[in-house]
Amino acid sequence: MYNPRHFETSDIAGMHALMRQHNFAILVTQHGGAPFATHLPFLLDKARGPYGTLLAHLARPNPQWHDLAAGGEALVIFQGAHAYISPSWYASAPSVPTWNYSIVHAYGTARIVDDRAELYAMMRRLVETHESGFERPWRMDLPENYMERMLRGVVGFELAITRLEGKSKLSQNRDAADRAGVAAALSASADPLAATVAAQMQAEH
Repeated sequence: MYNPRHFETSDIAGMHALMRQHNFAILVTQHGGAPFATHLPFLLDKARGPYGTLLAHLARPNPQWHDLAAGGEALVIFQGAHAYISPSWYASAPSVPTWNYSIVHAYGTARIVDDRAELYAMMRRLVETHESGFERPWRMDLPENYMERMLRGVVGFELAITRLEGKSKLSQNRDAADRAGVAAALSASADPLAATVAAQMQAEH
């Protein structure tokens, strides 16, 4: 991606944190000579490999899993908090509108998970991760025949990350007065995403 030096981040722990918090991401492959994308929840195993390993599954009728099985490089896009930036918040003029955001691109090649026990464990881990914050978490204790049908209907995969690109565009290219004006305006917004971007800006500076 286009990533000017002042927006670029190489902090792996920070990128992993964004990937965990915003784990509903976009899987992109080449399919029949054209880009193909699927929106999926991902689990990150940060301890496996230099950049971590992603775990997910596709519906078996989704042809994208064949792209993964063929061994081509895949891209997974994780989008963090983002917000519109008005020129009226800057101390300096003239200026134009822009957008502040944080994003991570993870690249790698996939391994299809064929083993039934491994796929079941992956699905259970995904459920437990998302149910853990509930007062009464739902347990994946389903009838055996039903569970078998569900497992046959999906294709699990692991994506060993070979490259991570992080971008945090948080007004680093503006002077201190402009950054302060943007952070103040975002902090006062009723939009929780804007408030998150403001907090990130304040943490950066």
